[in-house]
Amino acid sequence: MDQRLTNGSGETETHARLKRLALIWAQRQGYTACALEVTLPRCRYRADLAAYCAGGKQSSAAAIFECKQALVDLRRDNGCSATTVRRLEKVHQRRETLERNLRVHYPALRIPDSLFAEFDSHNFEAIDHRGYKQVLRQTRALQNRLFDCTKFETLIRYRCANLFFLVLPEDLFREPEIPIGWGALIASKDNLVLARKPIWHETDSENQLRFLERIARAGTRAVNRALNISFENVAAGGCPS
Repeated sequence: MDQRLTNGSGETETHARLKRLALIWAQRQGYTACALEVTLPRCRYRADLAAYCAGGKQSSAAAIFECKQALVDLRRDNGCSATTVRRLEKVHQRRETLERNLRVHYPALRIPDSLFAEFDSHNFEAIDHRGYKQVLRQTRALQNRLFDCTKFETLIRYRCANLFFLVLPEDLFREPEIPIGWGALIASKDNLVLARKPIWHETDSENQLRFLERIARAGTRAVNRALNISFENVAAGGCPS
């Protein structure tokens, strides 16, 4: 398996190869402005590859490419927030019911930390209640999934680009697991094959300009690294007035 680390950031050869193939494919499709590891506008996520195709007679297009080398990586970012919220609400109701009953059966758990008894805290974890501990574990897991495992859905909801592509090894492609609205590019030898077309998402000109600016920033950082230019080399300068 092609899984050896290639750099200090922990990237594997497989992931680096998928990014390289995506970069080549994007340029062949007419995306003339491309950069790797681009921090996206309007959200906290970073794209493996961001690409921009200038308009001309047709509309300009901004595209995001996400490379996934393992099924666990794909599924981690493919969470559905609506489903997770519904599950979290049910677990929260279960927790409230447990705490209400525990207050009655274990009055010694009350911590007198407020002026009014009804607002006092309770140390429910002191009794090592198995059901309560399970509810806490489920709550933490669902909250983590809600905040950290909905990348694909979030990128579309925030209209971060017009087109979204997953780049996958051939043995990882499973049609039902491709997120709604995303296209799928499958690595076959030294090329990418479009296995599913993405859905076009409208964005305004301001978002496209921000997207293009982020590509330029990432490209500048890459050139600085390649030429060994440090922050100290340019710190004395600034934007011209």
